[in-house]
Amino acid sequence: MDVTPIDAAAPPVVAADARRTVALVVGALATVAFVALRLAVALNGHTALDVDVWWDAAMAGIATPVGVILAWIPAIVGGTIGMIVIGVATTIVFAVRRRPWDALTVASSIALVVAIGAPMAAIIARQRPADSLAETMATSFPSGHTAVATTIAVVLGLILRRRWVWIAGVVWVVLMMWSRTYLHAHWLSDVVAGALEGIAVSTFVWALIQVVRERRAQRLTATSA
Repeated sequence: MDVTPIDAAAPPVVAADARRTVALVVGALATVAFVALRLAVALNGHTALDVDVWWDAAMAGIATPVGVILAWIPAIVGGTIGMIVIGVATTIVFAVRRRPWDALTVASSIALVVAIGAPMAAIIARQRPADSLAETMATSFPSGHTAVATTIAVVLGLILRRRWVWIAGVVWVVLMMWSRTYLHAHWLSDVVAGALEGIAVSTFVWALIQVVRERRAQRLTATSA
């Protein structure tokens, strides 16, 4: 007589990442905050908000030649070419280490945040500060540098699950936000919007890929059982 428990033949359940719900909530809150900030900028005629004018003046007040040189470092590293290099390199590292899902998460997040942010900035066509030391094109809102920096920081934090990665990511994002406003390339609201965009895109993409990954694992487990 077969006394094997009923559940013995059932395939093991692939546990869902408990952080997914938190990531989705954070992403949703970031999206709402972004929309609210976008509305505030629109209602202000796409001109600088009071806080933007105050912050721009504050950055001008503490400007020094050495500070400008230091501010250019994250601006260059986090520029278009720099971010492409970082994104491709990170994707390749995960792929070589046989972590294709993580490679896909990094590549998809960066591609999506750029695909959303760049056209949006061109359509909104918000003027940059008149004393900009960097870009002068009317593509100020949101800050692409900050959006990509935030996306990479959040994605790597979620993937690697290390406190030091989160700390380094926060430092990098704050440094980028300071750099872009210190060089008067963006208003404060631009870099805040970029950070919110990066948070929303990275958390949603990571959560979506986690769902696909878990369901595929469950199907493979059920098939091999």
